[in-house]
Amino acid sequence: MNRDICGLFKRLRMPVDPFPLVSALTIALLLLPFAGFLAIARANGRLAGGLAVGLTGTGLLLSVLLAANLPTDVVSLRADWATISGVSFGVSFRLDVLTALMLILVHFVALLVQIYSIAYLHEEAESAPRQLSRYFAYLQLFVGAMLGIVLAGNLLVLYAFWELVGLASYLLIGFYTERPAAGKAAKKAFLMNRVGDIGFLLGIFLMYYYFDTFDLSVLTGTGAVGNAPTVLGLCLFMGCVGKSAQFPLLTWLPDAMEGPTPVSALLHAATMVAAGIFLLARIHPLLSPDALVVITVVGTITTLWGGYSAVFQTDIKKVLAFSTVSQLGLMVAGMGTGHVEGALFHLLTHAFFKAGLFLSAGSVIHAVHTQDMRQMGGLRHTLPTTFVAYTLCAAALAGLPFFSGFLSKEAILGGAFAWADRQPGSLSGVIPVLLLVSSGLTAFYMARQWRLVFFGAYRKDAVSLAQVHEPSWLMRGPVVVLAALSVFIWFSVNPFNAHESWFFAFFPIPEEPPIGWLAPVSVGLVGLGGWWGFRLREPDYSRSYVRLSLDYGFLDTIYQFLIIDPTLKFAAHLNRTDQRLVDGAVNNAGISVVVLAHLANGLDRYVIDGFVNGAAWLAGQLGSLTRSVQNGKVQSYITAAVVGLLVMLWWLL
Repeated sequence: MNRDICGLFKRLRMPVDPFPLVSALTIALLLLPFAGFLAIARANGRLAGGLAVGLTGTGLLLSVLLAANLPTDVVSLRADWATISGVSFGVSFRLDVLTALMLILVHFVALLVQIYSIAYLHEEAESAPRQLSRYFAYLQLFVGAMLGIVLAGNLLVLYAFWELVGLASYLLIGFYTERPAAGKAAKKAFLMNRVGDIGFLLGIFLMYYYFDTFDLSVLTGTGAVGNAPTVLGLCLFMGCVGKSAQFPLLTWLPDAMEGPTPVSALLHAATMVAAGIFLLARIHPLLSPDALVVITVVGTITTLWGGYSAVFQTDIKKVLAFSTVSQLGLMVAGMGTGHVEGALFHLLTHAFFKAGLFLSAGSVIHAVHTQDMRQMGGLRHTLPTTFVAYTLCAAALAGLPFFSGFLSKEAILGGAFAWADRQPGSLSGVIPVLLLVSSGLTAFYMARQWRLVFFGAYRKDAVSLAQVHEPSWLMRGPVVVLAALSVFIWFSVNPFNAHESWFFAFFPIPEEPPIGWLAPVSVGLVGLGGWWGFRLREPDYSRSYVRLSLDYGFLDTIYQFLIIDPTLKFAAHLNRTDQRLVDGAVNNAGISVVVLAHLANGLDRYVIDGFVNGAAWLAGQLGSLTRSVQNGKVQSYITAAVVGLLVMLWWLL
């Protein structure tokens, strides 16, 4: 197997790349995490964290080196894999500016998460070192699968790594195998993603049917793809619906919080959920106008659905999970309105402040040993570093000025309003307004969470406030770094104009007239939502509008009623049919065969064998009688002769 892999990479050729260094770096980046997965799985638990950090740090350095040496043209690496009926299928990788950006982003966030995990899982290192090896090995597998998606040059390769991400996420979400809820959440995530992946796979087959290729460079570089059918684009979009938790397949993501908190940070920031947005960016030239409208509507529904579902949640991680759903919906809507660059910009900024929020939440949970915000409060004094970091990241998520989230959200909203001006019909005007409202909704639930966690009186009895303290700097360090990266200055010198960001120098966008009223209205909605959310008192959790939020808009209840219960009833009916008809027929046939066998056995034993045995017995008796006469005595012979003569006379007379 190893010889086959080596031979595969020896056959790689570069039609564009003039630098052998780029090929070597690409192969090293792809193989490094998988080699780490195998090595860490067998390593001592105490060494696993350091080894994982070293490998990911090396990958980050290689990514930066690759980005620095990447040519301006797209680099394609290809190796022949198989030839079926004269058609050659290849393994190909694609390197461009988006690839370089995602490589650095994935490695950077993964590195901080792994550093954080060393301290966060300190107890596991003491009590179950093999469990710690398993955790860091799964993380390496997760990172490697995501890198494969980023580097993929054709849809088949992308799909292979796409499924590998699903497997790795299943392992990480269900990491705490002793918890039934974790196993249930892992299965739910795996199965719901398979629904989207079926559509994605059908789209890949349709792509080959229409264009005779899977190669992304060919598909996105020809004018013929403009005629791609709407159904093809929507099938490919189904992959994004599953992985990026879009409506209606969004309920798996909040349940995935059963995994370790650092996993949530990685999963929600730069890996699994980002894969769907990356896919849309890659296939965007293939999407028809009708498909883009559907994508816009789905993204808009998702951002509002996820935002409202976060409003009354009591679990600190579930609020952040639904905020991820909402922000992903915003990115998808940005893709649908044609503002691909704005959606990618928000993907970049979101990765930093969302990872910072999850890791900050992990510090809070680590300190108070609960995820229920109703048992927190007043932690700003005992967790000052976490409080500041959480505040900065939450401000960026809400879209406050002077933070990165404001810049990226304004880019998407500006693109949405410009798109609405170009579209006919009233629906096009409603979409950007709803997206604008979602910004105020984000500020509402984040301000509520901020108050419940850090303000008011401390409300947990089991752990006294005196016992609450900041974690070690091994945990605080990554949080501080991510909080600092949530400030605007790292992305644009002008805090109010996203178009002056360095990001758009690499991903140029068309010039559009500025919308002067958009920023003030957006800030006003964010301020109003934040003020209202901070002042909101705890509601009656039995009220229907609260249950609508807590139960994810009753989506799981609807699935239970429309899909799960009928499926289980149908399965039970089939089971009864199988037991009563199929098994009954088989059992009756078996009984009949057994009865016939007994009858045949009796016939053979008592009739056939009886006749044969009786004949043998009679012959034996006659033989015995004959032998008794032949005894050598003259008297016996005379007697036999006389008796024989008398019998003959009797017979004749």
